[in-house]
Amino acid sequence: MKNHNYIVIMAGGIGSRFWPASRESRPKQFLDILGIGKSLLRLTYERSVKIVPSENIYIVTNERYRDQVKKHLPELTHDQILGEPSMNNTAPCVAYSAFKLAALDEKANLLVAPSDHYIHDVEAYCDIVQAALDFTADREAILTLGMKPTRPDTGYGYIELGDKSDAGDSIYKAARFTEKPDLETAKGFLDSGKYYWNSGMFLFSTRTILKAFENHSSEIYRILAQGQGAYNTADERAFLDKYYPTTPSISIDYAIMEKADNIYCMTADFGWSDLGTWGSLYDFKKEEERENVVVNARYMDNGDQGNLIVGPRKKLIVTKGLSDFIIIDEEDALLVFPKSLEQEIKQIRAGVDKDMQ
Repeated sequence: MKNHNYIVIMAGGIGSRFWPASRESRPKQFLDILGIGKSLLRLTYERSVKIVPSENIYIVTNERYRDQVKKHLPELTHDQILGEPSMNNTAPCVAYSAFKLAALDEKANLLVAPSDHYIHDVEAYCDIVQAALDFTADREAILTLGMKPTRPDTGYGYIELGDKSDAGDSIYKAARFTEKPDLETAKGFLDSGKYYWNSGMFLFSTRTILKAFENHSSEIYRILAQGQGAYNTADERAFLDKYYPTTPSISIDYAIMEKADNIYCMTADFGWSDLGTWGSLYDFKKEEERENVVVNARYMDNGDQGNLIVGPRKKLIVTKGLSDFIIIDEEDALLVFPKSLEQEIKQIRAGVDKDMQ
């Protein structure tokens, strides 16, 4: 029996908040951020193949990263790596993936997931995703996995839970979707107990999501629908190169999630972190007595605490009088930055010479 479930892994971002380790030429998803010998992309693939066959896994990335994807995931064929000719945010890449897979399998049912998140309990994750795929397979529903918030984070989208669905206690109609609220709003969301973080993992059939694009993001739909005769043929590359760069640059959150009325949320708990910043990596790995987190390097502190230290394997890094700092030692760059100001790293990275990208 044909398996109509597919997983699309989004791997086209540049991870600017992880500078100087993450560069345009070598983004975060290709790095061993956790110091365990595997990239985040590799980890995402390895849990995905526990849910669907390898041939049903597709990577959507910028064309310039195709060779890096192939290096990290040699199991995939050329056709399973979808190369975008331009970086136009997540809505066009989701639409492109949906059009391509719809042309391949009219019953295609998708999980679209970021390539740079970490899942602690992979077994629980797989069970939840399978249940979510079962929910979207025969419903006109767009489902996101919701994580219970632990802090008023302004970097996440929030989903207000509405009525329970008829599919069990963990799936709710989404009453409201709010993308990246300000701090006071986020505090109110946390206090209410009715809001969950949007994990950035979405599930839907291709039929459902393409209808949503047609209704709520018609320009993206119109542009990419022109290629319906080209997808999965020798003409696909030429079509993409000509038309994909003309799509609006907008996230799936703004293009669809805040507009559609068939959004659902499955609450989930499997030890999730989006590892979006150096600070989130510190929080994720915090475990030592003085709460200094060290990745790869050897570290000698002199009463310091609260620091994140990332360096080459076996390199000795020594500090004194530092607390709550980010220290990233790369071959051609050294970052020493207060954790409290880490949101400025993205701007610092934007200001460095192009050859540092």
